[in-house]
Amino acid sequence: MSIQYLHAMIRTTDPEASHDFYTKGLALVQTRRYDSEKGRFSLIYYASEEGAPEVELTHNWDDRTYGNGDQFGHLAFRVDDIYAVCANLQSMGVTILRPPRDGHMAFIKDPNGISIELLQAGDSLTPKEPWASMENTGSW
Repeated sequence: MSIQYLHAMIRTTDPEASHDFYTKGLALVQTRRYDSEKGRFSLIYYASEEGAPEVELTHNWDDRTYGNGDQFGHLAFRVDDIYAVCANLQSMGVTILRPPRDGHMAFIKDPNGISIELLQAGDSLTPKEPWASMENTGSW
C-alpha cells in the first residue's frame, strides 16, 4: 500500500490575512487557486515548494464563522532557524504562544486561530534570549 500526504484543509474567513501569514510569515508559496462562482467558495493552496504537501485554505463566500471544531487541530512545519522564523512572525504582530525555549519547538496561531507547531530542523539550537526565559501565553 502506498500513501502520499497531499494537504491539510483549513477554513478561513479572511483569505488576505491568511495569505500574508503563510507567504510572509512562513515563506510558503501559493501553488494554485480555484474560485467557484457557482459554489461561492475559493480554494487556495500553499506549500514550501512545488510538489510538497500543501495547506489548503477554503474560503466560503458567506458570512459564516468557524470554531476550532470545524476548522482543524494544528499544522507542523520544519524550519531551518526557529529563532529567525519566530522573530519574523513576532515582527508581524504574531504572538509566540509557546516560545522555542529549548531551541527546538514553538507554537503560534494563524489569523484563523489554527495552531501551528514549528520544529527546528536537525539538532536543537542552543537556548538563547529572549526565547529562553519567555513564558507560554494563551493556548495552542
